[in-house]
Amino acid sequence: MSSHESEIVRKLRLIEWLKAELVGSVGRVFYALAKSGEHSIAEALAAVVVNCFALGKRLGIDYAQLDEAIQARLEQTIRQETEVEKWYGDMSELRRHLRQKR
Repeated sequence: MSSHESEIVRKLRLIEWLKAELVGSVGRVFYALAKSGEHSIAEALAAVVVNCFALGKRLGIDYAQLDEAIQARLEQTIRQETEVEKWYGDMSELRRHLRQKR
């Protein structure tokens, strides 16, 4: 195997590992919801977000691009008036939170 091929294999293994980490993180969210308190839930949710950013980076999506996609998704969800937005305004609140951090 050439060094170029071994680099490709290494990158593919990393992507597969990140995918597995993401699935594991989602599982930890469900476990934390069933068994743990707020701190454990927050840690598990944070792991999902971090894993998404790391996987995106390895797939060629830089952090700013992912941030923009998140903003676009929020706008779309707000316009669609989903229940979480209609009943609680969560998406608008998240949009305000993210804008304040800029």
